[in-house]
Amino acid sequence: MAKGKKKMNLILKTMITLAALGVITFVLLLGYVWILESQVPGDVSQISDDYDAVVVLGAQVHPDGVPSVQLAWRLDMAVKVWEKKHVPVVVCGAKGKDEPEPEAYVMKRYMEERGVAPEMILTDPDSRNTQQNLANAGKLLEEYPEEIRKIVIVTSDYHVPRSLALAGDLGLEAVGIGSPCQPIYWLKNNGREALAWCKYWLNKYLHLDL
Repeated sequence: MAKGKKKMNLILKTMITLAALGVITFVLLLGYVWILESQVPGDVSQISDDYDAVVVLGAQVHPDGVPSVQLAWRLDMAVKVWEKKHVPVVVCGAKGKDEPEPEAYVMKRYMEERGVAPEMILTDPDSRNTQQNLANAGKLLEEYPEEIRKIVIVTSDYHVPRSLALAGDLGLEAVGIGSPCQPIYWLKNNGREALAWCKYWLNKYLHLDL
């Protein structure tokens, strides 16, 4: 009886220790994301005009076809980047659950309505994650008549650093600019991004293909 109790206490202590380590690790990762995020440019005046294309990463579209606030903010920032220098724009995003059509098509219309030249907007309606976004955008820009040397990645501020890391892995020269994150979703988005960094490192260094 005493041995059984000791064993249960040991298991309980082990579980508590592991849980505590998990919480500490997550908090550290969250801090890492926040530090990177704080260094992301949030105004077009903070980036030089030596870019040759803009890549906008998708986000949720509502069932009625209206971009979510997060996506609208990304697109508004992309419009400002395009207005600074009229270069081709790639909008990326497949059709997700409860979305009426691929995000890329909604994004294209949104930017057209705000003055971006339709012939300069390229669509990637097939990508379902950040790596696919950038890989597909890279392929589209390779086929563009003019040489594309450097791109500006436009996405939410917390998402920019990992996007730049993935772009570098794909051999793309890129800078990033971030749109703000809705305060109510800050913890959710940054927490998810912290976990996404774990996945990125596991895929890159351990080749787990998660």
